[in-house]
Amino acid sequence: MIKKVTPFLMYNHDLDEVLELYGSIFKDFTIIHSSRNADGKIHSATFVIHEQVINAFNGGPHFKFTEAASLMVDCETQEDVDYLWEKLSEGGAKSQCGWVRDRFGLSWQIIPSVLMEMVGDPDREKANRATQAMLKMTKIDISELEKAYYQG
Repeated sequence: MIKKVTPFLMYNHDLDEVLELYGSIFKDFTIIHSSRNADGKIHSATFVIHEQVINAFNGGPHFKFTEAASLMVDCETQEDVDYLWEKLSEGGAKSQCGWVRDRFGLSWQIIPSVLMEMVGDPDREKANRATQAMLKMTKIDISELEKAYYQG
């Protein structure tokens, strides 16, 4: 019987910094377990960000993150989008359609809940207008999405 599926992330010998950064950004962040090497640095950890359990390991330089896998953050407000967009991209990179890469190379999608509702609307004209607006954005702007969505 399968109990659950949990992301397992391999970092490059910087797990102490990873946990410090994520703990400073996310209000609902908890380290459940961590183990240390002989040098005192964290080697592996299990942590929770807003109810999502994540396992992490210092795997060394052999493993690299790509955009093929990302963590999507469901945001309720533009303030949340703006905050996470800036904090997670510091030392990393900003990209299209709400994507950022943090300084450790992990990709994040900073997405307002309303975007998913709009692009999933059964009224395909509204959904397409929202989608087209989103495709022109880097950081997602809720007010611009709403303008496009409701313009009909």
